[in-house]
Amino acid sequence: MDTDPRLTRSLAEAGDRFGTPVYVTDLEALRRAAADVAGAFPDPWIRQFSLKANDVPAIIEAIGGLGFGANVVSAGEWSLATRAGISNERITLEGVGKSDADLRAAVDASRLGQPLRWIAVESAEESAMLAAMASQVGLTASDHRLNVLLRLNPEVEPDTHAGLAVGSGSSKFGLREGELAEAIERGGGAGGPLRWRGVQLHVGSQLTGVSVWQEAVRRALAVFASWKRTLPNFEVLDVGGGFPVAPAGETMPGPAEFAEALRIVLEAVPGDRRPGSLAIEPGRYLTARAGWIVARVLHVREGRGPAGEPLAVIDAGMTELIRPALYGARHEISALTARGRPRSTLVEGPICESTDRLGVHRLPPLRRGDLVAIVDAGAYASSMSSRYNGRPRPAEVLLEAGGSLRLGRARGDRG
Repeated sequence: MDTDPRLTRSLAEAGDRFGTPVYVTDLEALRRAAADVAGAFPDPWIRQFSLKANDVPAIIEAIGGLGFGANVVSAGEWSLATRAGISNERITLEGVGKSDADLRAAVDASRLGQPLRWIAVESAEESAMLAAMASQVGLTASDHRLNVLLRLNPEVEPDTHAGLAVGSGSSKFGLREGELAEAIERGGGAGGPLRWRGVQLHVGSQLTGVSVWQEAVRRALAVFASWKRTLPNFEVLDVGGGFPVAPAGETMPGPAEFAEALRIVLEAVPGDRRPGSLAIEPGRYLTARAGWIVARVLHVREGRGPAGEPLAVIDAGMTELIRPALYGARHEISALTARGRPRSTLVEGPICESTDRLGVHRLPPLRRGDLVAIVDAGAYASSMSSRYNGRPRPAEVLLEAGGSLRLGRARGDRG
């Protein structure tokens, strides 16, 4: 494995101690990623961690301790953030699939004087429902407790995989500019129970370029400025996330380049039209590089690959990491215990599906029982895992800066 030998030993120890497959998160790598984001978007930027990427409470707690709040898309994620010690005032609720129960929970929190930092509404129907629920429990505009952002669909074509391009005009996410007025009106307007605070957008995930993101922010700033004149509490612009994690050997823009692109468009806006508060919501960038899946080899079959290479079946697959099957994503795989001259090897998972394929990798000769590590697996792996084929959820293990390992979540535990 082309990395620190101590890390290799720690990953192998995790596989032996906690069983395979097992998720391992390097807390020092989390700190480095958080420092990158905070350096590009320093205080007073509001920095929220998007729990979609990784919803393990122990990891949420670690990121929360690094100055990040929690961005959630359901009452379920909200509960996980709360378990991790994140208070409501540091939690934001967004998502295209918020249920009546999710909205009611947000209203009840405001009624009890423990409001979320804000809620981002996706449609006029959602705005109307939220306002109706607020009115039913007696919340009014004078309470100034139910803070709401309008999620804008910027109608751009993001530089990313089509399945991750949530800022495209044809996607299901957010309000187009022409739909904002109806959402505000059905939410009670400026005098209703919702406190309109600003605009939120999310262009897409794993963005490979900055220019389209910059254009989306420019459009959001124009929308913000137009509504700031009529909504007295309008001050927040939340620009979402989307910072990419570059595969091995590739170069992609980092947080600093996105921050510079934002600075350029902000400077073009007159001071009285600029947001008073700015927010960012990274997910993948914080956790992807910090995470591995340690797996064990089950079978090796010579000559079974498409080009005659050996085929190795390991005990981690699409139930632990669905991204290769879902998006065609590639995650490099390295050997932890095997030795010998590397050769091209097709690696597949153990699930009873032909699409449970992890790609061709340069690996030494493998045999049953060898350990391998799947890299960059800290985002959209554990949080998207399933019990298909009756598989238990893997344990989550945290690697401390000094090299010690501690259990973050037991095998089979859904919490």
